[in-house]
Amino acid sequence: MIGIIDYDAGNIKSVEKALAYLGEETVVSRDPQVLLRADKVILPGVGSFGEAMENLHKYGLVPVIQDMIKKGTPFLGICLGLQLLFESSEETPGVEGLGILKGKILRIPPSPGLKIPHMGWNSLHLQNNGRLFKDIPEDTHVYFVHSYYLQAEDPQIVKAVTEYSTTIHASVEKDNVFACQFHPEKSSKYGLKILENFAKLEKEWNLYVYKENHSLSGCKQRTCGKGR
Repeated sequence: MIGIIDYDAGNIKSVEKALAYLGEETVVSRDPQVLLRADKVILPGVGSFGEAMENLHKYGLVPVIQDMIKKGTPFLGICLGLQLLFESSEETPGVEGLGILKGKILRIPPSPGLKIPHMGWNSLHLQNNGRLFKDIPEDTHVYFVHSYYLQAEDPQIVKAVTEYSTTIHASVEKDNVFACQFHPEKSSKYGLKILENFAKLEKEWNLYVYKENHSLSGCKQRTCGKGR
């Protein structure tokens, strides 16, 4: 089951519909117990960084998100959900983000002939073997809507970039944390493939854990009684 965090930040229905199209079971909730039981979790979002963080605090979701990530639940931030994973944003100075990842959220600099917000299709340049981008070709076009962009501190976590007035870190990955500045749920067949890759990660992870716990040398969980 994929939990979709409901914190009044919009864009939930399109994510839910895209996952349903892929045949994935979802639950939209802000209930901590429901979210903590999910196999994987998505933090969508459009709107203001400051208002979104205010809502996450209001619904008591900040420690829940931190707990899910610490216990290894695959976690995907989308658009504003990517930005919230970082420490702060120029959009709302003085407001602390989740601080899960390190980097700066900056306003897209003005450039002749380019409109802000950056709204529309733009190509991705892939790097560092991101797991979300399995079977995704170089220069795939995806859909963006944003005025602020990520500049990650560690270049190794950056899995895709795009160019719009500046180099935008369009997707990041670190351990079980994934994030996209663009909207995969609005990005046609390749966007659906990215969501499918995220959904399959949990299945692959479960298989890995099963093999580890049921190795040829005997089950690591002594009460199991399997794998002998």
